[in-house]
Amino acid sequence: MGPILHDLAAGTLGFVSEDPTSVSDSPFRSETSVRDAAPQFVLPLVVRIERAAPPARTDALETAARAVLTILGDERSAGDGEWAQAMRDWQDARIRKVVRRARGAEWRRAEALPGITVTGKSAEVRVFPPVPLDGWPKDLARLQVSGTDLDDPEPPVDADPAAPVLWLNPDLGMSAGKAMAQAGHAAQLAWWKLSEEERAGWHDAGFPLAVRTADPARWPELTGSGLPLVRDAGFTEIAPGSCTVVADHPALRRER
Repeated sequence: MGPILHDLAAGTLGFVSEDPTSVSDSPFRSETSVRDAAPQFVLPLVVRIERAAPPARTDALETAARAVLTILGDERSAGDGEWAQAMRDWQDARIRKVVRRARGAEWRRAEALPGITVTGKSAEVRVFPPVPLDGWPKDLARLQVSGTDLDDPEPPVDADPAAPVLWLNPDLGMSAGKAMAQAGHAAQLAWWKLSEEERAGWHDAGFPLAVRTADPARWPELTGSGLPLVRDAGFTEIAPGSCTVVADHPALRRER
């Protein structure tokens, strides 16, 4: 079994900033640990949902996953970068991701705050450096978490088998906002497991990936494959212990 990420809330996981799979205080366990005593931070993600032109669901999920990877790979998040301390604090506690929605003037105010906007085919997602759990900027705090239900106008095409794929559990029904956070978790798990060279290659290619719902017959194989697995603690929407996403990256397949 590969690393298992426990989603502790609507978008929460545990992590340490060095090697998350080799410490006794595992970041992939939901039990209370010293991480809970650390100051808690959250990674805000805002998806643009205009009334007349909402994004397609799958594109929103893929764009959210790429947004998480983009901020992880941004030079401002590393070393002495302006976001580096916040990123370290976030990763040394319980990682939280919260997806909110915005439109019109709300979106313009969100865009004025420090962050990165990632654009898909129809989706726009802005990711912001982590903020204290009780210290959200007011222009983000006022945005709604609910109302992120989205649809795909057409069924997604088959994923490229040579590209990274984040496989969703076919037996779970999740709102788009919940699924966006889960896809972000899975992308982050894949990022942690890659070498520096593999990360650089993915970054330079623009973080290509697909999010698809797994075939029910293949899901048991995926969850037992040794690939990174997101497991939900059941605080919102779905039952405790549910496996939500498997991160299938070509470089990780070669390690199996």
